[in-house]
Amino acid sequence: MDPNRLTWIFGSSRSGSTWLLRMLSDLPGVAGIDDPHLGHHLGVWRPIALAWATAAEEPRLKTLAEAQREAGNDSYFFSERYRDAWAPGLRDLIAARFDAEAADTGPDAGSIVVKEPGSHVAGTLLSLFPQSRLIFLVRDGRDVIDSWLAAYQPDTWAIEQGAFAVAPWGRLPLIRWLASVWVYRIDAVSRAFSQHEPDRRVKIRYEDLRADPEAHLRAACRTGGIDVAEDALRAAVERHDFERVPESARGESQAIRRATSGGWRENLTDVEQQAMHDVMGETLARLGYLEGGRRVPALT
Repeated sequence: MDPNRLTWIFGSSRSGSTWLLRMLSDLPGVAGIDDPHLGHHLGVWRPIALAWATAAEEPRLKTLAEAQREAGNDSYFFSERYRDAWAPGLRDLIAARFDAEAADTGPDAGSIVVKEPGSHVAGTLLSLFPQSRLIFLVRDGRDVIDSWLAAYQPDTWAIEQGAFAVAPWGRLPLIRWLASVWVYRIDAVSRAFSQHEPDRRVKIRYEDLRADPEAHLRAACRTGGIDVAEDALRAAVERHDFERVPESARGESQAIRRATSGGWRENLTDVEQQAMHDVMGETLARLGYLEGGRRVPALT
């Protein structure tokens, strides 16, 4: 696979990445690959999420690869010591798999856009495909948490994909865990973004994408090397407008939920908001999502 064909959408799940992928996939010559979950295989979390409810102290989130590296275990399959042995094979495996799915869309698929939810391995994937392109999609992490909390309810789209209905007493540790995951992923993609070629990367805010989807879809196409006529781009935006989604396919229990910002203020209690800000505050401020760069004061 020519790596120039490949564009990654990295950032965080519940950030509008599915919407962006669907608009891009609707363009001529683009094959979209939705959630291959490479990150959940290459970046297994340590400790497991249960630790946020049972550990004596707040855990430090890391990946299995990071933990094995810190422990000095060169026998770990993906250890840096043997990178030259495993990296070419892993690259070929990923390329062959993406090529096979792209072929299903037809012979004219000159571009492959991959929405990878496990974005905490962005650095690894970009090191395997240094000529690929990167779309860094950023959304206010508080809205991300709010969206995930809606998914962790009975009979939602996420339950059949392996999520669970959270008990009332489990909301607070779940919030801290989800906030830790968001921070880790944003930091990982930020590092990968800073090291990637400037003409092969673009950062897009979800809030800006909602306000002017045509302009930011155009920017994504430019970064991805996707040539598209204005009428085709405009048509893709119109076809995937939130208001065109049938009411039966959107809402609190659906994968397409609200397409609005700020719902966390009403949906999370003061204590839950504080727990979220304790974990995410510095990253939110760095991204410009906290007014004046200030963290929410501690509750009394």
